[in-house]
Amino acid sequence: MEDIQLIEKLCNCRGASGFEDEVLLIAREYLKDIADFEEDSMRNLYIHPKYNRGNRPVVLLDAHSDEVGFMVQAVKPDGTLRFIPIGGWNEKCLPSSKVQIYTETGYISGVIAAQPPHLMTAEQKNAPVSYQTLFIDIGASDAEEVAACGVKVGAPVVPLSPFEYDQKRGIMQGKAFDDRLGVAALLIAVKKLKKERLNVDITGVISSQEEVGDRGIRAAMHRVRADAAICIEGCPADDTSAPAYMIQDALRGGVMLRHMDATVICTPRFTSFAQGVAEKSGVKVQMAVRSGGGNNGAYIISANGGTPVIVAGIPVRYIHTFSGIAAMDDFQSVVNLSVELCKSLNGDIIKVF
Repeated sequence: MEDIQLIEKLCNCRGASGFEDEVLLIAREYLKDIADFEEDSMRNLYIHPKYNRGNRPVVLLDAHSDEVGFMVQAVKPDGTLRFIPIGGWNEKCLPSSKVQIYTETGYISGVIAAQPPHLMTAEQKNAPVSYQTLFIDIGASDAEEVAACGVKVGAPVVPLSPFEYDQKRGIMQGKAFDDRLGVAALLIAVKKLKKERLNVDITGVISSQEEVGDRGIRAAMHRVRADAAICIEGCPADDTSAPAYMIQDALRGGVMLRHMDATVICTPRFTSFAQGVAEKSGVKVQMAVRSGGGNNGAYIISANGGTPVIVAGIPVRYIHTFSGIAAMDDFQSVVNLSVELCKSLNGDIIKVF
């Protein structure tokens, strides 16, 4: 249950891009006995396990701390809030969703307003959802009441969607599975590796601002000189939306190893090696070729003269909405593959990539 408790803490904490501090506090606490930490002004957290020896190839484990969210753009005279997205949303899912808005004394709740059908014209019923017409309501009646609540322009906003776990079926529901599940997998893998005999050193990076263009990892790779990298992600499950022959990221299908997406062709020899390690270790994997999407691997692979990278994905249904669904089996598969890869890698193997 320790793993679930960590996941719950990470998913329930608030961390829109640029405001990831709560995530890093949990990470520091979890690894405080076995790692040293650095943090930069972008809120990238660098994890240096105390079991590293130095003078060995460095394997980077990366997961991003931020979640898609919003920002208060303006306060209207009637006390409602104009807002803009931070990261990519399906706007159709937004009306009537509950949110949390930052204030200096704590987050307060609100709702993205959905006009009752009784008050809508035919034109309004058929109009597309637009940030120009959406607003957040905190129950205020004017701008002065909003100010008294402590809500200011520039305040980050995230979903209010508490984590739930069905232990009998191993199913998780909640927000921010992209990429708090990846963060949890990274932290657990770093702890598990303490007990292993390794031929590499490990550096963990919990990177910021991935959802707005991989910005944190761009800064981080100026500090980290990795010889190989595993990018751990929450990835869109397609088993409820794609025809059977196109399903490549199914719930309970195991780790999604992707050959490519719209931003990166993952290092082919490293991807093949990872697939082989998974087969030998009994870890379920599913191979994917994506025409869209993107992740930190796109920048990692081109940094420092080229860094071999794979993407190890945890399937998440309904990603970038208010409530995702994921399976604990898939989460454990990503942890296990990350550990087995770090145990299997050495300098000679990495040179072949």
